[in-house]
Amino acid sequence: MNTTMKDLCKEERPYEKCLAYGAEVLSDTELLAVIIRTGTFGETSCQLAGRILNVSGYQGLSGFCSIPLKRLMEIKGIGKVKAVQIKCIAELAARMAKAGARERLCFLSPSTIADYFMEELRHEEQEQLIGLYLNTKNKLLKEKLLFKGTVNASLISPREIFLEALEVRAVNFVLVHNHPSGDPTPSRDDVKVTEQIRCAGELLGIQLLDHVIIGDHSYISLREKGILPEGTKK
Repeated sequence: MNTTMKDLCKEERPYEKCLAYGAEVLSDTELLAVIIRTGTFGETSCQLAGRILNVSGYQGLSGFCSIPLKRLMEIKGIGKVKAVQIKCIAELAARMAKAGARERLCFLSPSTIADYFMEELRHEEQEQLIGLYLNTKNKLLKEKLLFKGTVNASLISPREIFLEALEVRAVNFVLVHNHPSGDPTPSRDDVKVTEQIRCAGELLGIQLLDHVIIGDHSYISLREKGILPEGTKK
């Protein structure tokens, strides 16, 4: 026989469980069940939530955040409304993580830069190159998505990067990009692009402080690795 949520005792229903003991005692499946509220025919909201968290290729919470809207709507029991709700919750979680990391952000500390961008970039299926433009006190003047696609020496134009820097009168800047593979190890193109941009910055008097590559819960700083030489950091 099919079990519905009403067949469960109150202590086993995630909504009532949250009221009685707090959200922190709920499992990932139960938290999602509270958000989607209802199941489908012959299936509780917890069972439906379990299926969502086990979608092939997107298992677990990290995968859940990456499920495309169209793929969510293909899941039995998930219509347009629930799919949009789920995507909005995933985006809200990412923004909350970024907001918390912003308080610790220091542009001379690559670990804090990685923390700040981790949830935003580690789920991306394409490489993104972001420029962080700083003033003389290394305070952020502008954050700019510079490029989306494969980051290689033939496609990245230092000219575009420095037009942004000159526009806001930046004296220092940091580059951040992600590796969708999850492995932040710099490629030969990563190193070549970084060196091209660093040399162009020297001519203009605008210093590249670091290039941070984001993987899946991991990062590499080209300055920490000695690939990008130490500068004055003004």
